[in-house]
Amino acid sequence: MRVLVVDDEPLARARLQRLLADISQVTWVGTAESAEQAWLALQQHQPDVVLLDIDMPEQDGLTLAGRFNQLALPPAIVFVTAHPEHALQAYQVSAADYLLKPVVATRLVSSLQKVGMHTRAHKLTQVALQHADISTAKLTYQSGNTTKTIALHQIYYFSADSKYVKANFQQGEAYLDLSLNELEQRYPTLVRVHRSYLLNPHYFAALKQRLGQYEILLKESTDILPVSRRALALVKQRLQR
Repeated sequence: MRVLVVDDEPLARARLQRLLADISQVTWVGTAESAEQAWLALQQHQPDVVLLDIDMPEQDGLTLAGRFNQLALPPAIVFVTAHPEHALQAYQVSAADYLLKPVVATRLVSSLQKVGMHTRAHKLTQVALQHADISTAKLTYQSGNTTKTIALHQIYYFSADSKYVKANFQQGEAYLDLSLNELEQRYPTLVRVHRSYLLNPHYFAALKQRLGQYEILLKESTDILPVSRRALALVKQRLQR
């Protein structure tokens, strides 16, 4: 189990790191002292669990947890705080557990055992079982009065505007009833490169920078996809190998 510690207090980070070092089958992968550092560390280390403080400057832990939950496979969140009055809000953002400072070793062990079924690693295993043969997956769409299907592996990318999600492929395009978030959760091999674009990595050709903006060039298509600054680190990690 890979654990990331997020707390703006150095002593609190150091204490949690020491406690984690004594727990078997748990790996401390890093620390962060702000929301933005935590976001970057999450993309870099892909932790299964985040031990997250609530009261932090600029962006609090509750807001950050909501941001994490927008990911297709978010980490399990265990809030670690000196403020018991935030417990209800914590569970409203799907917290796996809630620890009060100062954290006791036995309570931390119990919490990590409790969240084992909520970790990113467990979710990845379940997704792998559900979509073991993703190459055969098909999507259904309407063309006039006719219902048609297309294989997922034929789709270059998905794009969204305010009302519709569109699948883009060699023969043209098709409008779907699924949102980008639903597609991302159902097919985790797809890569979110922008809030409005979801890429099939099979068609990734190159990542280029032009006039300060990163763009993705595709195989078999002249379309160019924008890459958001928020998605850039994940795009580099998953596509530039």
